[in-house]
Amino acid sequence: MTRTFAAICLALATALPALAQSYIEIDDPYARVSRPNAPTGAVFMTLKNTGPTDDRLIAAAFAGARKTELHTHILNAQTGVARMIEVEEGFELPAGSLTPLARGGKHIMLMGLDAPLEDGEMISLSLTFEGAGEIQVMVPVDSRRAPDHRGQGGHGHGHGHGHGHGDGHGTDG
Repeated sequence: MTRTFAAICLALATALPALAQSYIEIDDPYARVSRPNAPTGAVFMTLKNTGPTDDRLIAAAFAGARKTELHTHILNAQTGVARMIEVEEGFELPAGSLTPLARGGKHIMLMGLDAPLEDGEMISLSLTFEGAGEIQVMVPVDSRRAPDHRGQGGHGHGHGHGHGHGDGHGTDG
């Protein structure tokens, strides 16, 4: 009886992470690189939480960067200039919602790149969710993609404002 119970517990422990991941969908991921000689890049996508409970993207990792951080832009109402900041608590993913990671808004910053990201290559990005755990995503590098100013689709959502960032990252994240 003890062996059977242990086997059931092991099977559940192995299956639960896979079941938890099934409600996070990742749509239209892509990466952009900054100007030549700037060691940063940005990753965008749409995260869809189809599950019954809220979740949170708490971390991202890319082996080819010194640091990978979750970022957003804050608009200074007095100057009209947007500033990029790290979001240490991560991005909330309410149940049944879409969360765009788009230019001019929430996004993933790749800082201290080991080598430039080249158009057409694929990079492997690891996303860590509070509930769903770790999900690996293959991300195409597409530095020519234009922002989607219509507010639709998995990229852009009308956020390509071109504001200065004031933080020296040198990308249009």
